Amino acid sequence: MHFAELPLSAQTAYAELLEQTRALELTNALSGLVGSFHKLTRKGQVYWYFAYRDLGQKVRMAYVGPDDERVRALVERFRRTRRAKPLAPMAQAALGLGCAPTAPKHFRIIRRLSECGFFRAGGVLIGTHAFLAFGNLLGVRWAQAASTLDVDFAHAGRNISVALPADLHIDVHGALDSLEMGLLPITEFSGKPGAQYRNPQDQELRLDFVTSATRGGKMVVLPDLNLGLEPLKFMEFSLQATTQGCVIGRAGACVVNLPAPERYAVHKLIVYGERPVAERAKAAKDILQAAALAEYFAHSGHARAFNLAWRDALGRGPGWRRRALQGHKALLRRAPELGIPALWKY
Repeated sequence: MHFAELPLSAQTAYAELLEQTRALELTNALSGLVGSFHKLTRKGQVYWYFAYRDLGQKVRMAYVGPDDERVRALVERFRRTRRAKPLAPMAQAALGLGCAPTAPKHFRIIRRLSECGFFRAGGVLIGTHAFLAFGNLLGVRWAQAASTLDVDFAHAGRNISVALPADLHIDVHGALDSLEMGLLPITEFSGKPGAQYRNPQDQELRLDFVTSATRGGKMVVLPDLNLGLEPLKFMEFSLQATTQGCVIGRAGACVVNLPAPERYAVHKLIVYGERPVAERAKAAKDILQAAALAEYFAHSGHARAFNLAWRDALGRGPGWRRRALQGHKALLRRAPELGIPALWKY
């Protein structure tokens, strides 16, 4: 087995922590603002926003989350009260019951970006930290492939077809600099800050900001976020139909946007063959994470959701299909028991 189910007590603690974190973050973000909630539909998906006027009387739209039962309850509760409980005791209780923690240094970075509005502006946590967050969200603990030295983020950039609209003006570079953790942007040949941050003295602090592929492969610069994004092929697959989850540290918790778990898994199969020989370990991790999620969907009664993502990938053209099947073959070599027709039919 690639995962073990968390005790019901841990699952309940996580659900309560996610609800309280959403309430607190929304309260902090919208404290003192006069406005109203609205539902908007983007590419067939319904999302909640909070519309208000800034000091210059310009209408702003703050992203709240996808239209699900939890967000609707959050909106209703916010309309009644703006009070919320401190998060650290609840986070520590959830960890004590079995939820997976985020490394302290990495948690500080993720929470700081949450505080500055990166996720409300459409940012998405990806990579192994997203995989770790999936475990808590789905009520399981992964058996392997959940450790990392990197913290990876994505944003749809200028790709309006997948972007969640937001006109927030934030300073990602300034937020990272304020942490005083020695994070320095890798400078491009042009002299402009790149999409990667490194601490020369600490190899556990590596940040990457990515987006979907662009013509010419040039870095995408978002002035409203003070951020550069490295374009990657196939990234758009994980940036569609995103969800939300809770990242937990001993100091508290924060809500982040995440790829849909099933799309994340299929994306890992697609990019498996794109890894160079020097990244063989990362390619192996791609397969392990995809296998763990495929196994979860197969055993949780949600194989259809995984299969829909799989068929979406195969239907995007010969290049997508070839890469997806290559990753599928590698997965079955490692975990032949996952050759379950319900997952892979097309």
